[in-house]
Amino acid sequence: MEWREEDGVRWLEAQLPGATAAFSTRLGGVSEAPFDGLNLGVFTDDERDSVVENRRRLAAALGFRPEQVAIGRQVHGAELAQHAAPQEPSPFAVPGSPIPEVDGHVGAEASPVLLVFVADCVPVALSGPGGVAMLHCGWRGLAAGVVARGAAAVDATAAAVGPAIGPCCYEVGRDVSDAFADLGDGMARGRMLDLPEVSRRLLRDAGVEQVESSDLCTSCERELFFSHRRDAGRTGRQAGLVWRHEEGD
Repeated sequence: MEWREEDGVRWLEAQLPGATAAFSTRLGGVSEAPFDGLNLGVFTDDERDSVVENRRRLAAALGFRPEQVAIGRQVHGAELAQHAAPQEPSPFAVPGSPIPEVDGHVGAEASPVLLVFVADCVPVALSGPGGVAMLHCGWRGLAAGVVARGAAAVDATAAAVGPAIGPCCYEVGRDVSDAFADLGDGMARGRMLDLPEVSRRLLRDAGVEQVESSDLCTSCERELFFSHRRDAGRTGRQAGLVWRHEEGD
């Protein structure tokens, strides 16, 4: 992955076969503390106008209109939305518009830009012959099979795993770590769960051979990322996005 910046908006970018993935940071927005600056989440206590402006800035930096971005209301499950065209009306551009309750998005040739919101959970972008997918991977969604479903939906051959809370900061109960015991050793050290490694092993088990990972902890990197756990729930949201290239790009 490589760092990119445009008009103060900074993000990590990964190239996948036929697609690009991007992982935003908190840099480049207009929100005030504790949501400073590029908070993309309206389901926070931030000012809605600030969030709308932040979304516009991120889309512009990446070369899109906000109306081209597809989102869902995330419920920590494994349901996916299929997108053949942009959402109308656009809940990304116009918060309050109808929005599906899903934790992943799948798109083929003419699909919009696919986006998930995160603030510790793992954003996973996928590409394959069947298109692209963008997944919001909290521990419940991972245990419910969101990675396998997303990989199967696009016959994924490659993935990019974005910034997420690391094993240095993610303390869980035994019931949570036990949910991933069948993935082998190394998933947890004591009560500290390695959520990105869980995602990588699930991608491996789903047959995804090419996996790139940021290895950045959202909780540790306070200047770069929002973190739900670090900030006791009062924080913003960054995003993971993926889009297909036009023919010939």
